[in-house]
Amino acid sequence: MEAKDKLSEIEHRVEKLEFKRILGDPDDERNAIVSINSGAGGTEAQDWSEMLLRMYIRYCERNDYDVQMLDLQDGDDAGVKSATFLVKGPYVYGYLKGESGVHRLVRISPFDSNRRRHTSFSSVFVSPEIDDSIDVEIDEGDLRIDTFRASGKGGQHVNKTDSAVRITHLPTRVVVSCQNERSQHQNRANAMKILRARLYELEKEKQREKLQELHSTKKEIGWGSQIRSYVLHPYKMIKDHRTEYETGNVDPVLDGDLSEFIKRFLLFSAKEGEDRSSSHSSQ
Repeated sequence: MEAKDKLSEIEHRVEKLEFKRILGDPDDERNAIVSINSGAGGTEAQDWSEMLLRMYIRYCERNDYDVQMLDLQDGDDAGVKSATFLVKGPYVYGYLKGESGVHRLVRISPFDSNRRRHTSFSSVFVSPEIDDSIDVEIDEGDLRIDTFRASGKGGQHVNKTDSAVRITHLPTRVVVSCQNERSQHQNRANAMKILRARLYELEKEKQREKLQELHSTKKEIGWGSQIRSYVLHPYKMIKDHRTEYETGNVDPVLDGDLSEFIKRFLLFSAKEGEDRSSSHSSQ
């Protein structure tokens, strides 16, 4: 039994070293800013966004990461319209970057009195938290800054002033908001941090797309693509459409056990990178 435990420990160490090798991008070591936005579908889609928010927070708890909520906009009747949070920990961005994209849910809607099956979509965007050592040029003239009253569930804790901040970057149409601090100044500073991270990641994505043009079999993984389906009816299955990995054991995944999906995606991405390199060098 002791030898078996020893072997398991060695395998775990080797796996950690392998993933350290895969997570070789300088940004992989950084903290991550995660944004979730509900798609069309009203309450149903907003409830799905809240399920995703819970799934990621549980994943962070499982891995002892710190979570700081930056912006949370409640749904009209249930769920959330959008949520943005900062995750702090070693190699957080490296592990979570593959979660960017559209997540699709199929289930019997708890909000439909006729018990019909509904399909809902929510988008997830993950960007690295960047510090002052990385220069992201933002022209103040390209920004539209709006202030509004922070939303909440009601009662004495609702902010009575226009402290919430929404910033629109006009050239890219990227919109970020922050309302979780009581001070408008703090919310604006956090919103600018989110915007810088989003624009930095978008620029990196453009560079990746140029490289991917060299590899014709590459599947599109960009913002707006459907990366994963979560089917809860008429059968149970969660499938990643990039790696083709799937499982029928859906409850642990929705409770934050994303390790296998993340591991498969990292190995898939590493292989794609090697294929692109060999394809490029042979030309």
